[in-house]
Amino acid sequence: MTSDKKTTHFGFTQVPIHEKVQRVTQVFASVAPRYDLMNDLMSLGIHRCWKQFTLSLAQARPGEIVLDLAGGTGDLALKLAEKVAPTGQVVLADINASMLQVGRERLFNQGILVHYAQVNAEQLPFADASFDLITLAFGLRNVTDKEAALHSLFRVLKPGGRLLILEFSELKIKPLKPLYDWYSFNILPKLGQLIAKDAHSYRYLAESIRMHPNQAQLLSLLEQAGFERCDCHNLSGGIVAVHRGFKL
Repeated sequence: MTSDKKTTHFGFTQVPIHEKVQRVTQVFASVAPRYDLMNDLMSLGIHRCWKQFTLSLAQARPGEIVLDLAGGTGDLALKLAEKVAPTGQVVLADINASMLQVGRERLFNQGILVHYAQVNAEQLPFADASFDLITLAFGLRNVTDKEAALHSLFRVLKPGGRLLILEFSELKIKPLKPLYDWYSFNILPKLGQLIAKDAHSYRYLAESIRMHPNQAQLLSLLEQAGFERCDCHNLSGGIVAVHRGFKL
């Protein structure tokens, strides 16, 4: 377990465990104002298709209670709120106050009412069996202790509930890997500097993707946390993957 170690990875750099949360917080506080624009530029808008596919697998229904963890600027929460209306509830949660503020303003401006919570995924402050559905998009790779987070997610999920994790993963088209690596370590930081005035945060993004568990490894972590009927759906050749697990 990560908690038995004195250091952990922040991108390719080893840092004391207690420093990682602070460093990740600084990254997302820096990029929050231009986060959505950068996502569109980096993925050529394809991130919207990835999220729509995740929503189709989630199958949120009216009346359900949903946690959108690491929900950031609220794009998933917005769609989920529409699907669970009029009697359901959505909690938009994030560890980063700057990202959460952007999400609150976005949803408020569109007349979408959800609940908000600033939380650490490793120690969720919700009661056991609180949620029918949990979504976690592009947030797990930033968590220090992923095993602890998955156990925490399992605890707050209702029996019969499901977890959807959308995250960068391992590209499976081998001939494209050199091009993908060149784009990640050369173009992304330059885009970050140009648009968000922050090359360092987008260099961390590229590094954090390489340090994140691949498809098979994350499936194993889900099963170890107690999830059943786990599956994985590769998108864009494995650049991202959607992992799904059920609490039965």
